[in-house]
This record gives sequence, structure tokens and C-alpha cells, in this order.
Amino acid sequence: MRRPTIALVIALLSASAAAAEQSPPRVTVAAGTLEGFFDAAAPGAVFKGIPFAQPPVGNLRWHEPVAIQAWTGVKRAASFAPACMQNGREGPSGAEDCLYLNVWTPEWPTHGKHPVMLWLFGGANSTGSAVNPVFDGSALAQRGVVVVTINHRVGVMGFLAHPALAAESPHKSSGNYALLDQMMALRWVRENIAAFGGDPQHVTLFGQSSGSYDLLLLMTSPLAKGLFVNAIAQSGQLLSYSGSMPKARAEELGARVAAVLGAPSGAQSLPYLRSLPAAEVVTKAAQLMRTDLDTDTGLLTNIDGWVLPESPARVFAEGRQMAIPLIVGNNAREITPQFSTDELRQRIVARYGDLAPAALDAYGLANGGEGQVDALLGGAGSQWMTDTVQRCAASMEVAWHAAAKHPVWQYQFERSIPGRQAAGSFHGAEVAFVFGTLQRVGPTTPEFTAADDHASQQMQEYWTHFAKTGDPNGGSLPQWPRGGDGRYLAFTAEGSVAKANLQPAPCHVFREWTLRQLAK
Repeated sequence: MRRPTIALVIALLSASAAAAEQSPPRVTVAAGTLEGFFDAAAPGAVFKGIPFAQPPVGNLRWHEPVAIQAWTGVKRAASFAPACMQNGREGPSGAEDCLYLNVWTPEWPTHGKHPVMLWLFGGANSTGSAVNPVFDGSALAQRGVVVVTINHRVGVMGFLAHPALAAESPHKSSGNYALLDQMMALRWVRENIAAFGGDPQHVTLFGQSSGSYDLLLLMTSPLAKGLFVNAIAQSGQLLSYSGSMPKARAEELGARVAAVLGAPSGAQSLPYLRSLPAAEVVTKAAQLMRTDLDTDTGLLTNIDGWVLPESPARVFAEGRQMAIPLIVGNNAREITPQFSTDELRQRIVARYGDLAPAALDAYGLANGGEGQVDALLGGAGSQWMTDTVQRCAASMEVAWHAAAKHPVWQYQFERSIPGRQAAGSFHGAEVAFVFGTLQRVGPTTPEFTAADDHASQQMQEYWTHFAKTGDPNGGSLPQWPRGGDGRYLAFTAEGSVAKANLQPAPCHVFREWTLRQLAK
């Protein structure tokens, strides 16, 4: 028998190596084995559509999430799961079987433990999902972190509170199911992320809009203790919505929803509500919110006594939130309202009462003034809306965190999207910069410049350095000063610049008004 030549051995080894490279990545988690895929844009392996809880259907609709059951064989994890059931601009969409997450690894096979960044999407807690291509984790993973994006319940499916639901709960709680989903995903990460090369003890939670709002709420929940060690809150402030509604109000609202859905009273109400088609539930609930209650189906978190035992705003004000490093920020012109100057004056007076004269003066609206216009911040209406919903609220949260002796940094994103410069730095404009997905901003890709790409690279570096060390500073990055004394980092058209004192006069009025509300 002839011995194989050296050339043949090398050829066989090369063929074997090539075959190994082409084999899909596999990983074993607590519930079973997953098979992901390789993406040319990603540095390591990608796993999509990983279940982290049982489908919240049937008797699990409006129920705290239940741990996923084990499966046999190999489960393909190569495509996104559908968004959770929601009512959007084009009507109902998504599915109830939606509690899935996605993972991008910085290398494959894995070596060592890498920090983890878990993303919470925005959408007013009434729409949205992890499917958005802007949330692709490839670019961040290239910087040495494991990136996780998740779906969670939204709207009426994620926040319905009702006396019958509280009665069946061992915690006498209802609503806040979306927050429970988020914590279930964090627990899944703690138990399984090591298999993907992640460090379960080094998780950074970051989110935008309602995702930011939710993570600040979680910082006040005893149920979330130990599930993450850093947090980045992008344009979604705890004080924007007064930090959740009272339980009684939430249950009253839930009873109104149940009545619109035709639910009988008594013991049959929950079986009836759980038997309705999900599309009917989200459609009728959204219609009620818009036409009868002048609100929406999102942001209905409530102080239920379990997930949120007390006012989250008061917890922050008294320095009892999680003692973790925190980044809080906003965009320069989050909201451009459509109402007139006269209506703006009326809104300011209605909100601020005896503090209104100082606010009117701060915005150039006193004595019949038409309001001051700022090239960066926009007109008086844009300034007031952004100040009250984001900028001044962020500044107060930063001050509270700093007063509790916790590390905190503040930012303002001031760049615009090419082709949309007239809108300024609007709500959500920073997200693609953070993810390094400028080319995925749609429906038509703006003509981003080299300066935009450089700004995106810097933001990715700040965010991932924070995830690794609990401090955004490092390397050749411009110094980002600690917050709490008015200093912040501005992501400007000219680069990253340290500045101080965002909207001092309007924010002084906002602070005084907020402290009065908390004292009630």
C-alpha cells in the first residue's frame, strides 16, 4: 500500500480546514443546541431568533414570562423572529410568539470572556422590535463585545393592568409584562452568554426612547438587581412620563380596555380576553386610547408593588437607584411640534402655573414675543418640547446620580442626517451612529460623509469602552467630562466637544416644577 505523499496530506488538511470553516457555528445553551451562521459583515458568529421564554399565548397572555422549555436536536438560529403583536400605522402586525433574542459574537470560536451589550429598542413601548436593520450588532461586535438585541411585548399586550390579572397573580401585580420580558432576557444572558464568549457578570444595558425609559425604570426595580452593571440611556428619560402611573389608575384604564373588547364581568373575563384574536385586541385597544383617552397603548408602566414598588422618579431623586455607571443623553432637537405660538404659550401656562412667567421669558415668549429661534435647537416650540421631554429631564437625572456618588456622563447629539438637515438632530438620529449602520438608514440611504463615519466610529468607541470599563474615556478619544456639574459632551458637526450648562434658564424652571411634583 502506497503511503500518501506530503502534497496529498497537505491537500487533505486544507480541504478539511476549508470544510470546517464552512460548517455553521453551533453552541449549546441550557435549553438545547443552536446553529447560527457567519455573516461577512460580522467578526464572529451570528445567532438570530433564539427563544428566551415560552410563547406568551393562551393562558400566558398577560402573564409574567415563563422559562423556555428544552428542545431536542439542533434548532436553527439563522433568521429574526417576528416582532411582538402591535398596532402600527398600517394596522396590526407581528405575532404573540415573539420572545426571542439575537446574538453577535466578536470572534468564533470564542476565546475568553467579552463584555456584553444588550439593546432595548424604542417605539413608545407600543411599537418596535429588534428586527430593524439599523440595530445590526456587527460593527459593535468588531470592537470586542458580544451584542444582544431582544424582542419584548409592547402596547396592550405588554402593559395591560386589570384587577382580575392582579387577583390571579401571586404577587398581586398586573401590567409591566414588557419589563418582566426584559428581565427574563437579562437572566437568559446571565445563564447562557458564556457559551457565546460573553461575560455574564459584565452586561451593559443600552436603549433608545422607550428602551431608554425602561432601563431607567429597571434601575429602580429590586427584581433587576445584579442583572446589568452599566447603563446607557439614549433619549428616553424617567421624568418624561413622571416615572409610571399609580396601580389603581392603570387597572382602571385596563378595565376600560376590557369593556371595549366586550369582556364579561367576573371569573370569565380573563378566559374571554385571552381567547380573542391578538389582532382584534391591539386594534380596538389602540382605537380606545387614541379617541377616548387621548393617549396611546404604550408607556403604561405602573407602580404595581412588585416590579416597581414605588415611584421610580422618587427613587432616583433620593439616590436609591442602582449604584452603577450611567450615560444619559438626548438629541438637540428631539421634537418639532406643529402647534402655534399662542398654543405654545397656553401649554406652558397650563403646565407651569405660577412658574410660567419665568418659562415664557426664557423662551422669548413674554410680552407677546414670538419666541427665540436657535440654529441648533430650533424654534421656541422645539426647544420647549425637547427641554421638558428630554434635555432638562436628562440633566436632573444626571445630577441625582452624581449626587448619590455614582459615575455618570451626559451627552447631547447635535449632528443631522444628510438630506434632512432642516429637521436638525431629531429623535432617533443618533442610533445608526451608535451601531455603525449608517448605510442601513432607510428607506433611501443618505449621502453620509467621511466626517459622519468618523463621528460614528467615535461613538462606537465611547459606547464599547464604557461597556468594557465603566468609563467611556480611553485611547485617543476627546475627553468626556463627568456629569453632574453641568458638563457634558456634545457630538457636533465639527466633532466631539466638551461643553457645559444645557439650556440653563428653561431647565431651572423645569427643575423647580419637577421638585414640586415630587413633594406632593
